[in-house]
Amino acid sequence: MPLAEAGTLGAEELPSPLTRQRMQERTPKENPSMTCVSGRAEQRAVLEKQVKVLLTPLSIKEEKCNKRLLQKRLLEKFSSDEGSSERELKVKKSDDDPTSLQTRNVSYKTASPQGVIPNVSSLHNKSCMVSPTNTSLTVDHGSENNWDTDSEGSNSDVSYRDESSQLSAYERKRLKNITENANFFASLKLLESAARLRKIATRGQSHGIKRVEPKKPEDEPVRRRSMRLQRVDPSGVPLPEIPAQPEPPQLPPGPLPMVPANQNKNSELTEVFLDTWTKISQIKPNGTEKPICNIGRYKASLKHMILSEDAVAKVVKYRIYSVAIHPSESRTLVAAGDKSGQIGLWDLNSKYEDGVYVFIPHSQPVSCMYFSPLNPAHLLSLSYDGTVRCGDVTRAIFEEVHRSEETSFSSFDFLADNASTLVVGQWNGDVAIVDRRTPGTSSELSANINSKTIRTVNVHPVNRQYFIAAGATNVCIYDTRYLKPNGNKPISSLSGHTKSVASAYFSPITGNKVVTTCSDDKLRVYDTSSLSSTIPLLTAIRHNNNTGRWLTRFRAIWDPKQDDCIVVGSMARPRQIEIFQASGEQLHSFYNVDYLGSVCSINAMHPTKNILVGGNSSGRLHIFKD
Repeated sequence: MPLAEAGTLGAEELPSPLTRQRMQERTPKENPSMTCVSGRAEQRAVLEKQVKVLLTPLSIKEEKCNKRLLQKRLLEKFSSDEGSSERELKVKKSDDDPTSLQTRNVSYKTASPQGVIPNVSSLHNKSCMVSPTNTSLTVDHGSENNWDTDSEGSNSDVSYRDESSQLSAYERKRLKNITENANFFASLKLLESAARLRKIATRGQSHGIKRVEPKKPEDEPVRRRSMRLQRVDPSGVPLPEIPAQPEPPQLPPGPLPMVPANQNKNSELTEVFLDTWTKISQIKPNGTEKPICNIGRYKASLKHMILSEDAVAKVVKYRIYSVAIHPSESRTLVAAGDKSGQIGLWDLNSKYEDGVYVFIPHSQPVSCMYFSPLNPAHLLSLSYDGTVRCGDVTRAIFEEVHRSEETSFSSFDFLADNASTLVVGQWNGDVAIVDRRTPGTSSELSANINSKTIRTVNVHPVNRQYFIAAGATNVCIYDTRYLKPNGNKPISSLSGHTKSVASAYFSPITGNKVVTTCSDDKLRVYDTSSLSSTIPLLTAIRHNNNTGRWLTRFRAIWDPKQDDCIVVGSMARPRQIEIFQASGEQLHSFYNVDYLGSVCSINAMHPTKNILVGGNSSGRLHIFKD
């Protein structure tokens, strides 16, 4: 606010109208930080002596609570003695003025008539301002503690008189509004407190959403059902009830005759087939050819393997669970076990009809099958029905090797090179040691290895006392020399599997690697060159192993001719069988859009020749060869 001009006025002199107008314009009309005193638009102050009037800018403290202070003072002032003519106003020194240490009482009275300009005595370092528009009087204190009104330092009281001792209608209405507002805000605080208490009271209650079940209509329309579901023929005659499917009959214990189930086969042809099997089993492999170690040569040899029309045949009736290849190099003889317990033998080089012969030595799925490494005239098979049988072609019988009435079997492998001793995995998590030389069908030892279940067992190719068992999510290596009925601990563990493991196999030549097939869509290769407590992971190959309900689960195996090449089925299209290196590189894919149109879940490789057999879930075998 600009500085007002100062002048000396006589006791009876009046300023000109122009001067009064300028004074009103330079006076602030509204200032919320000024202390207000009720009065009319102009106030008059009468002093006894002639003084100088010095109008200076106000020292306004920047505070936000001045409006509330104004309302509070007005309420306190006019609620107590509204009709009194004299009031005292206590003006306190503001916080930003450190020199003033006391408060002064200024008494004001209404005296002068309207339109008279007051004569004010000289003020020393003080400034007094009267606003004609605001009903307030502001006194700004200087550095001195006393208000000097004359040259001798005597103190004089400044008296003011209001024109009216009563409040105006505007002030009354304003005070009424202030009171109503205060009451309103107080009620809001009460509501807020009540809501807070209600929230605390209901804090421990459950906030679950209760769904209202829709009411079922009373007159629900009758749904239409086909005649097939109603079990009636087109003429309306009820059809006979379908008898419950009986459980597969349990085969009698003991040896079973090796008679083909397909009765259309001539007995002479069966004899010819059995004689052929016997002859090729007597011829030992040369053994001079060493496994191919060069990956380049191996990849080139895979490219020459093809699938022809005559190399596809339906060998068994239902889904294939296991496949085995006879080690003969002169003829190709393969075997497949299906879900119903059938074993189909296929002589690919037969000159008579299709060369397929089906036998039924089991009553439940045949999950594991091998030709004996010492005598290939023996075909050993294991089934869910709790039996292990040996098909002896020389005697034309399926001899019973091991039998259990209490549990079901899942897999087996040979502990000795001569195939005289077996390790048998069971679905309940136990393993059994079976010696074929011992009379009877009982096991030598049944050991609990602390596994929920066992799907596959496999013996180390060099150190045959070790075997690996794949279960739910655990894959462990055990030593058969230290097995006991209970409390067995593994010597090594293969960790990292997050879902159930379908299989685990040692590499065929050195046993320095293990490949596992897991339902988490990964093939894992572990380094088992040193059987420590924890086996390190070499490679994790991303592979779709989600075969679903109607397909046999994948079981990745090793090519017997290579120590680092893996064979596994595939869900990719076109349907194919894949070959991976242990490092994770895909070496080759076997496919034929004309003759291979299904998923081959179970596969087997010939131990010395380039022959690959793939079995699907409809009982068909596909043979890729040179």
